[in-house]
Amino acid sequence: MELSIIIPIYNESANINLLYERLSKVCDQLTHDREFIFINDGSKDDSLQKVKALHQQDKRVKYIDFSRNFGHQIAVTAGLDQCSGDAVVIIDADLQDPPELILEMFQKWKHENYQVIYAKRRKRIGESFMKLWTAKMFYRILGSITSISIPVDTGDFRLIDKKIVEYLKK
Repeated sequence: MELSIIIPIYNESANINLLYERLSKVCDQLTHDREFIFINDGSKDDSLQKVKALHQQDKRVKYIDFSRNFGHQIAVTAGLDQCSGDAVVIIDADLQDPPELILEMFQKWKHENYQVIYAKRRKRIGESFMKLWTAKMFYRILGSITSISIPVDTGDFRLIDKKIVEYLKK
């Protein structure tokens, strides 16, 4: 598998089909050897039903369904545990991060041999103080327990080489 895209979802019914369309359009320019892994983090809406419908039409769409909400980082970790891509993209389903940037990220990975490519938002709109604070703490703690330099306050939109995913799994 060349590319895995991990998409944690929580009550994202309104975005799932548009996100899938945009991701598919981007990936069609890169590779057909891909998988989309949606992690349903206890959604209360019909997010899971929409993902299941996508799976019926495209077997490269996979999903993990949590029995309740465990939180964003646990969902990302579950996706990392199940992905098989040589390159792995993590993207939120809310479309605040444009999927079209994956084109540039993938090229940097494939042709310039980067192992981690981060996208950093200039502005984080609509996120609560608690969300911002917990994300900040998560990345600072992660950075303190690994030997990998992880820029803080970047969010989760990134491309990671399989070697790094394997290291994180350990």
